[in-house]
Amino acid sequence: MATISSSKNIFLHGRWTVEESAKLYGLHDWGKGYVGVNPAGHCTIMPTKDPARQIDLHEVVQGLRDRGIHTPVLLRFNDILEHRLREMRKAFNDAMAEQQYAGGYCCVYPIKVNQQRHVCEQIASLAVELDFGLEAGSKPELLAVLGLSASAGGPGVNGMPIICNGFKDDEFIETVILATKLGRNIIPVVEKFSELELIVKHAKAYGVRPKIGVRVKLSSRGAGRWESSAGVRSKFGLFVSEVLQAVEYLKKHGMLDCLNLVHCHVGSQLYDIRVLKNAVNELTHVYCELHRLGAGVTTLDIGGGMGIDYDGSQSAWSSSINYTVQEYAADVVYRIKSVCDDAKVPHPRVITESGRAMVAYSSVLIMDVLGTSQFAADPEMPSILEAMKAETEVPQPVLDLLETYNTMTDRNLLEAYHDSTQARDEAMSLFSLGYMSLPMRAVAERLFWAIGHKLLEKASKRGELPNEFENLPDLLSDIYFCNFSLFQSMPDSWAIDQLFPIVPIHRLEEEPTRRGILADITCDSDGKIDRFVDKRVEKKTLELHTVKDLPGECAGVEPYYLGVFLLGAYQEILGDLHNLLGDTHAVHLALSPDGSWEIEEVIEGDTVEEVLKYVQYDHEDLKRAIRMDIEAACKQGRLSLPEGKSLMKFYDDGLEGYTYLEE
Repeated sequence: MATISSSKNIFLHGRWTVEESAKLYGLHDWGKGYVGVNPAGHCTIMPTKDPARQIDLHEVVQGLRDRGIHTPVLLRFNDILEHRLREMRKAFNDAMAEQQYAGGYCCVYPIKVNQQRHVCEQIASLAVELDFGLEAGSKPELLAVLGLSASAGGPGVNGMPIICNGFKDDEFIETVILATKLGRNIIPVVEKFSELELIVKHAKAYGVRPKIGVRVKLSSRGAGRWESSAGVRSKFGLFVSEVLQAVEYLKKHGMLDCLNLVHCHVGSQLYDIRVLKNAVNELTHVYCELHRLGAGVTTLDIGGGMGIDYDGSQSAWSSSINYTVQEYAADVVYRIKSVCDDAKVPHPRVITESGRAMVAYSSVLIMDVLGTSQFAADPEMPSILEAMKAETEVPQPVLDLLETYNTMTDRNLLEAYHDSTQARDEAMSLFSLGYMSLPMRAVAERLFWAIGHKLLEKASKRGELPNEFENLPDLLSDIYFCNFSLFQSMPDSWAIDQLFPIVPIHRLEEEPTRRGILADITCDSDGKIDRFVDKRVEKKTLELHTVKDLPGECAGVEPYYLGVFLLGAYQEILGDLHNLLGDTHAVHLALSPDGSWEIEEVIEGDTVEEVLKYVQYDHEDLKRAIRMDIEAACKQGRLSLPEGKSLMKFYDDGLEGYTYLEE
């Protein structure tokens, strides 16, 4: 028997509290102090982890609607971004003070994680104060970073580290050397030996003594989805033998003192701290050996990898991590210090490239539910009996299902499940062979669904679910159709099965009595979410509230909003234009001094005209073609002039409108 947890039993109808909702959705586990729920049952954001300073997400959505900004909308919380950066700085400061580490620390932000200008500008401005830096992995990113470091302001601009990773051609490296001459603290990381030759060539041509980094392929492997990106088979870096060759090459050209930085990449979203410890230990030994050989090394870059606890279990699980920011910092500092002290080598400056950990928490997608598809719990017995009377002979499987529904008791649940499953299979076979009418097939389906719901209701009262039909809740779950594109807003959910926490942002004072999966508005069958966050398991359904139809002749349903959290890393920049659904609105929010929320920036989402332009359509040509077609239809009497005018206005307004469904 599988025990049914009271916090997840959708059939318990006692008094529900907001605390039970917080526990059900794991707000305090994966939210890490940034996400909560208020007495009104609304999901809240605490940008500084101070419960006294909260932003009510439902209130924000209502306020945006009043301003004409409709869902789906991406909310960015600048205060969370700042808090995360300061938290990481404090963690390393505390670890270094405790262990008397003398080398210093810097976190550089790889802008590939989220290249949106507003995000990068905020990080660049904070980097001056926190002694952080930026990282570029391509020519466009390099040009962006050079501009960002110039506009960041403050006396520390020239000291802001700029790390250049990825493949580099002659033009890229020449730009780096000229930026060095301009005064930038820029360090190209050698990924293959030919890059070192180009660095030396341009350094001599421009009379520059650049800082040079080298990425080492370690024997230590990563962990998780990206474990193959580390180790000796990794895409980037030099084998140890090539590193020694680089040392000899630089020595030959009198530039060994320019070898300033040793770099490695352990992988992204490391869930096990032991993997990091092994890699840092190995890299530090390489660093000490290079120091012994006379290289001018002063900096150790351990790359990215600091993960996010997406499911809140704080475990060595693919959607989690088994460490905190503080433990990460303490382990890195301890490992480097131990190796360097044993080798009697000065402590290096430590660089991490923890982009995911910096920005993931700062963005939340809010989307509205458009409608649902459900398996009916009520078989509507009068209509079933009426349909059976109309048949010359009622098929036996239908009679068996009816008897099972009427005779089910608390004592024969397993027997009822077996009987109904067999009868359902027999009914489908009869229909496929042409021996059952369509109305009788519909009756068989309705009875089977009703039996399933009745089974679950009776089992829940006993507090346990027989193992043989523990998957029945998933089988009978609803489909909630949501106004968003999975491929635009959550591409990793589709591409690599990444789980993101999803929570209703209101009605949390109510017990969620439905289970469902989420479908987007694309025409792609993959445009759905059917795996959800839970501790060390992947739920196949999400607990949700009943969505009510609007009264009267109004079309649609009452507003029901869901929030998707931890989307700040990679999702915006990886999103595509599937079905020509473009970027959503993005709104930057902040806490004002009086504790209320305020809008700092609104970036309107793509219009239909803009996304058509991306795929080389000229909107004027399209309007001209439609206008001529309408004229011809009016001349032929197929459209009246008012109808033609209305259609043209609809077309014009549609081109200028949001790519998502609007009210």
